[in-house]
Amino acid sequence: MIIGIPKEVKDHETRVGITPAGVKSLVDAGHTTLVETRAGDLSAFSDDEYQSAGAEIVGSAHNVWGLADMVVKVKEPVEKEYGFFREGLVLFTYLHLAPLPVLTDKLLAGKVTGIAYETIRDHAGTLPLLTPMSEVAGRMSVQVGATYLEKEKGGRGVLLGGVPGVPPAAVCILGGGIVGTNAAKIALGMGANVTIVDLNLNRLRELDDIFNGRVYTLASNSYNVARAVQGADLVIGGVLIPGAAAPRIVTREMVSRMKKGAVIVDVAIDQGGCVETAKPTTHSDPSFLVDGVVHYCVTNMPAAVPNTSTLALTNATFPYVLRLAQHGPAAAIRADEGMSEGVNTYAGQLTYKGVAQSQSREWKPVLDLLG
Repeated sequence: MIIGIPKEVKDHETRVGITPAGVKSLVDAGHTTLVETRAGDLSAFSDDEYQSAGAEIVGSAHNVWGLADMVVKVKEPVEKEYGFFREGLVLFTYLHLAPLPVLTDKLLAGKVTGIAYETIRDHAGTLPLLTPMSEVAGRMSVQVGATYLEKEKGGRGVLLGGVPGVPPAAVCILGGGIVGTNAAKIALGMGANVTIVDLNLNRLRELDDIFNGRVYTLASNSYNVARAVQGADLVIGGVLIPGAAAPRIVTREMVSRMKKGAVIVDVAIDQGGCVETAKPTTHSDPSFLVDGVVHYCVTNMPAAVPNTSTLALTNATFPYVLRLAQHGPAAAIRADEGMSEGVNTYAGQLTYKGVAQSQSREWKPVLDLLG
C-alpha cells in the first residue's frame, strides 16, 4: 500500500500523522510512505529523519493525496483539501463530523472511506485513539485556564492555587472521563479547589477513590450544574458522547450568572461544545467574551505541544495504520468490530449512527455494506 502523510493545514495545527519510527515500520513491512516536505518540522521531526527511515519526501500536498491509497492525518480536512477526495481513498484521521455537515457531504460525494480516530473502540469498549489527545487536552485545559484567569488575558486576576491567607480558585470540571480526570490531576496539583460533575454515580465513586476525597463530586442535573458553574472561577467542559454532538449542559443563562472575568475552557468544542455560548476558535484567535466571561474554545488544543502530542497520538494510532496497510481496509474492518465503529463514511454512505443522528441523516452499518 502507498501511505501518504500530508502537512497539516488547519490553523496552527503543528502535529503530524506518523513519526519517522512509524515510517520505518511501514517500509520494513513492504509499504511505500510519501511524506510532504516539512510535514514534521513543527513536531521536531525533520525531512532528513523521514528519509533515513525510508520515506519518499514529496514536494506538494497534491501529489501526496493523489498518489496515496491511504492518507493518515491528525485533524479533519479543511476546505482547501476537499478537492483531493476521490473514490477508493482511505482517510484515517480525527474527523469530528457531527458539527460539520459540509465536510460530511464532501466525503460522501467523493465516496471516501473515512475512518475516524475518535469513534474506534477497543475490546474493552473504550476509545483508544481519543484517549491520548484527551489526556493532553485535559491537562492543558488547566494550564490555559490559569493563564486566562490573569488580568492581562481578561480574567478575574485570580491565582489558581492562591497563597497562604488567600483562598485558591474554584475549578468546576464537567465530565469525569479522560479529559476531566486529567484536568483534575493538574488543578489539584496547582492547589485549586476542584469539583467534578458527572451523570454516572459509579464514576463519581471511582473519582472519589482515585483522588482520596480531595475533589468534590456532584451528580449532574441542571440545578447542580448551575450552582457549580456560578461559583467557579474556571469551568472546564469535558462532556463526550462518542461521535455525536456534545450536549449543551451549560446554558446561556448560567453563563450570564457567572463571575465577571471567570474563564470557560470548552474541550468538547470539537463535537460542538457543551456550553451554549461556546463557538470554535483557533490558536490565532483563541478567546472571546460573553457576558464578561472569557471563553477559550480552540478545537485543536494539543497542537500547542506538538512533539508530546504527536508521539502520544501515534503510539495509539500506528497499530491500526499497520493493520489497514497489511490487510487492506475491507478485510481489516471486517476482522475488527471496534475498527468498524471507526468508519464514518464508506462508498458514498454515512455509516456512523452518532453523526447521522446529529445531522438528521440516514445511515447504514459499514459491515452491512461490506457484506
